[in-house]
Amino acid sequence: MPSTTDTHTFDVTEATVSDVHEAMEAGELTAVALVKRYLARIDAFDDELNAILTVNDRARERAQRLDEQFNREGFVGPLHGIPMLIKDNQNTSDMPTTAGSKALAESVPPTDAFVVAQLREAGGIILAKTNLQELSFGVDTISSLGGETRNAYALDRRPSGSSGGTAAAIAANLGVLGTGSDTCSSVRSPPAFNNLVGVRPTRGLVSRSGIIPLSETQDTAGPITRTVEDAARMLDVLCGYDSEDPVSARGIGRVPEGGYVSHLDEDGLEGARIGVVRQFFGLQDEASASQKEAETVTATIESALDELQAAGATIVDPVAVAETGYLQSARVLQYEFKRDFDAYLTELGEDAPFKSLESIVESGLITPSVAARIADSDILATDVEGLDHDLGYLRRLDRRRQLRIDTERRMVEADLDALLYPPSTVPPVRIPKHQPFGELNCELSAHTGLPSIVVQAGCTEEGLPVGFELLGREFGEPRLFELAYAYEQAAGHRRPPRAFGTIE
Repeated sequence: MPSTTDTHTFDVTEATVSDVHEAMEAGELTAVALVKRYLARIDAFDDELNAILTVNDRARERAQRLDEQFNREGFVGPLHGIPMLIKDNQNTSDMPTTAGSKALAESVPPTDAFVVAQLREAGGIILAKTNLQELSFGVDTISSLGGETRNAYALDRRPSGSSGGTAAAIAANLGVLGTGSDTCSSVRSPPAFNNLVGVRPTRGLVSRSGIIPLSETQDTAGPITRTVEDAARMLDVLCGYDSEDPVSARGIGRVPEGGYVSHLDEDGLEGARIGVVRQFFGLQDEASASQKEAETVTATIESALDELQAAGATIVDPVAVAETGYLQSARVLQYEFKRDFDAYLTELGEDAPFKSLESIVESGLITPSVAARIADSDILATDVEGLDHDLGYLRRLDRRRQLRIDTERRMVEADLDALLYPPSTVPPVRIPKHQPFGELNCELSAHTGLPSIVVQAGCTEEGLPVGFELLGREFGEPRLFELAYAYEQAAGHRRPPRAFGTIE
């Protein structure tokens, strides 16, 4: 195979995996050159965006090895040479994994998270670790270690969270692909606020081992990308059985032959039936924002519904799901956070800088807004040893089972391929306001374990991105990719943020 050369003609802005690989095959690009260009963008733009926590000083070395392998034998895997940004709650054995906290600033775990190992095996290059809401506890993306991340489309506004660092950085083209994690919102509202695609997989499709936890029951990892195709390529790599996370056994045999990329169909909306969950539209709490702000989101999604219909879908409007109070009553994070976080610290062994969540909170190192949220909850008072007999906790776990059954029943009876609703009823708020959690529609997917995908729906008159979420049946990711890809190709709403254009 001929040696590749860098002709300086490849523009990384909006580059996809396919774009990169085509340029490499044509001899127009090397992994080393690609890494250099993304690092230059980080240097040029991240002071404004504040999305990156740590740059990987081994990224160039990794790229060099991949170029040498490419010259000998071609691509080493489906993500060969692709620079990616990892949310800094996912273990990297060669870099600190901090959850954005000064308390974990020097914590280098002994092994990679399963998802990180999968990405490396596929040929990916870990370019940097991204900022997040500290300990993933909240939806602003503020941390003691990284400060406040800003929205790539309006630097005075929030990017949402907790995966806001990844979302803002991928939107600004500081890497090709990004990872997030989602306990209730975090691979959905940040992509929606930054004109991206995000996927929350079915519970059990993607391993959680090596991810700093909030809730074993609710946590998952997922892709954050600029296109549906790249999200599919990434999910093909992320999923797989992991003996360290027995729940991942549920995903065996559930990935389609040919992977999720085989379900990227421009005609995927032909004959589709999509139900609109109207109860998730509009302002939920008058203290959160103005009615006018909520109306801008609704208006944008109304236009998207017209586009879906024009592309061949039947819109069933409205469709009801379980009422909001019952959905909220299936939340288990407050029971599991202390137990699961302390277990993670134990896995770090003698090198763990702290031995418990309580000791980290008491250290005074956590950013004040996050520390206050923990203090206002009953999390630290949880009787971890008594959870197996805690009726409140056990009832909530059973409600999750009932919600999953009820939601799928409603979809079957109405013959629906997916449910549609806004990930947030309001746009990103201006800093220093906090993004109102009560306006995020994260609980239907998080509390049922059912998969969902967020795609770009357009922008408000102020230019603020809006996304819509499609929720599918258990392990229904293939159908979701068909619907999302067909809409993306028909609507074409992805636009890079003006503040982060091409650099020389």
